Amino acid sequence: MDIHKEIDTRGLNCPLPILKAKKALAEMLSGQLLKVVATDTGSLKDFQAFAKQTGNELVQQDTVGSEYIHILRRR
Repeated sequence: MDIHKEIDTRGLNCPLPILKAKKALAEMLSGQLLKVVATDTGSLKDFQAFAKQTGNELVQQDTVGSEYIHILRRR
């Protein structure tokens, strides 16, 4: 998978991971991939809702230890 941008939101709680992802996506081109690394357990559902609301595609979600990896494709 060709990740174009990665942001680290470890230690941040809702809504900060979403806000940082929204800002990063705004700076990206359509079709590019954004990887977000978070530690907020609520981010799993937050990113699912964010993708539905914004039209960006939630390509993948993984849990690695205490971290949550979200990959979004810019609409």
